[in-house]
Order: sequence, then C-alpha cells, then structure tokens
Amino acid sequence: MRRATALLAVLASIGLHAGRARAEGVALTFDDLPQLSLTNATGYGAVTTRRLLAGLRRRHIPATGFVVGAKLDGPDREARVALLRAWLKAGERLGNHTYDHESLNHTPLDAYIASVEHDDEVIRPILAARHQRPVWFRHPYLETGPTMEIKQGFETWLTQHGYRVAPVTLENSDWMFALPYDEAVLHGDRAEAERIRQAYIDYTARCVTWYRQAALELLGRRPDLVFLLHGSRINADSIGGLAAVLKRNRLKPVSLDRAMRDRAYAIPDDRPDQAGDEWLSRWSELLHKPLPWASFPPPPADIEAADKRLDSDP
Repeated sequence: MRRATALLAVLASIGLHAGRARAEGVALTFDDLPQLSLTNATGYGAVTTRRLLAGLRRRHIPATGFVVGAKLDGPDREARVALLRAWLKAGERLGNHTYDHESLNHTPLDAYIASVEHDDEVIRPILAARHQRPVWFRHPYLETGPTMEIKQGFETWLTQHGYRVAPVTLENSDWMFALPYDEAVLHGDRAEAERIRQAYIDYTARCVTWYRQAALELLGRRPDLVFLLHGSRINADSIGGLAAVLKRNRLKPVSLDRAMRDRAYAIPDDRPDQAGDEWLSRWSELLHKPLPWASFPPPPADIEAADKRLDSDP
C-alpha cells in the first residue's frame, strides 16, 4: 500500500507539470573512458579525447564521462590518466563505471562492490585535484541486479558512499558503429569511414525521434533525457552531427545534474533487472503502459554484422 501511494504521488507530481512550457533538456554521457576503440594505443585515444572535448567545448555541451579503471593499466598508465585529467580541465565531469566493466547480473555482489571501490580509488584522487569527488555511477550493460536483494544491497552501498545511479533514457547503439568506424580509420579508408559516420548520424536521428515520442506517449509530456554514448572516435568525429540532430529535435544540452532534476526520475526503479533495459522500458513495465517497440528503428544490418566480426569481448 505504501509503495502504491508513493507511486501515485510521484505520478501526480509529474502530471502537474505536464502542461507547462519548458525547454527539453538532454544530458550527454560517455561510457568506457578513457576510450572505447578497436586499438588500445594511447595515441589513438589521445586524438579521440582531444577531438571529442574540443567538439563539446565548441558547442558549449556539458558532459559526464564514466571511467573503467582497467583501461588505464599498462606501461603508459600516466599518459592514459592524463586523458581523464583533460576531461576535467575541459570542465566536464567524471563518474564510476567499475574497474573491470562487470555485470551485476553475473557477478557476486561482494566482488562487484570491490570493483567499484577499485575504480573509486582510481578516479577519486584525480577528481580531488580539482576539488571534486565521485558522485555518479553507471552500471555496465545497464544491468542493475538479478534479484531485489542484490539490487537493493548495491544501491545501499552507493548511497552510503555518496553515489547516485546515472540512468539512461536515450540511446543509439553507438557502440555498434564504433569498431567498424575504427577499422576504416586505422586502414586509412576515408570513404568507408565517412559512409559509416553518415549512417551513424542518420540512425541517431531516427532513434532520437523515436525516444522523444515514446517518452511523450508514456509520461504525457517530454521529460529531460539522459543520452548514453561512449568515448569513441566515431563520436569524436561526429559531435557536430550529433549536436545538429539534437537541435533539430529541440533538445538543449544540459548537465547530468540538471537533467536529473526532472521529476520523471523520481519514478521508483524498484524491480530486479534481467535485461539491462534503459529507463523508459523500466517505467513502461512499472506503469503497465507498453512502448511502441514495433516502430523502433533497427540498426543497419551491415554495421551490426561488422561489429559482431570485430568485437572480441564476451
């Protein structure tokens, strides 16, 4: 009864704001820093980071990057750490994405927390140098726990250590385009790289339109969105195109902190997660209102096939 009353109160609060005219915000978030790429070469990551941050700065786009600490390992660790410092120097934020990019659905809770603590040990001193501390956590694969006991156990740990979960309400399968694009760039095939980049922008435009409409149908208004992206070369080289897509959809880039003030994010996420769903799907299940998945745009078949060929991760 308490849960139902609380949910009704949240929904009533959301409804009170449904008719008000307001700017629709979107927070850009980038997972798997310092880089998601086909090569581990630090030089490649340095170019990616420089281009991505320059593109964000040029367009006055705030962003939050989520760090996988294991990606810093190696003889050139300091050069990789410098890429994270570059994010902070550019005025962007950093969050925790676990040390080894584990799934909470397939990792014992104590081992998962140990990985998050290890990542905290990596990013906390980097942030402290700028008088900041870790605030945001994002689950790898968006997998938040197979049972309520595990889910609530981890979220209790997050709260006790000053973290908040960074949800996702907009995504474009950018990871699927990233490795095929890297392959073209590394092979010097500019024509193929541009073909993939344009296909990526076109697909993103279709995804953004779908998610905005789906959110409107689900909530009766357009909430601020949290956009899941990755620290990849294709995003670095496409930031202008992505910004244009957002502008055409009347989406204004805002910080993650600002987007999370939207009352939609007060809807309780109080169910175990088996599929790594983004938050519109979670709210859809909670509210018993289906999303129009039949109209969701599938990614280009050739891109999907190329990603499967190149992706060696389990």
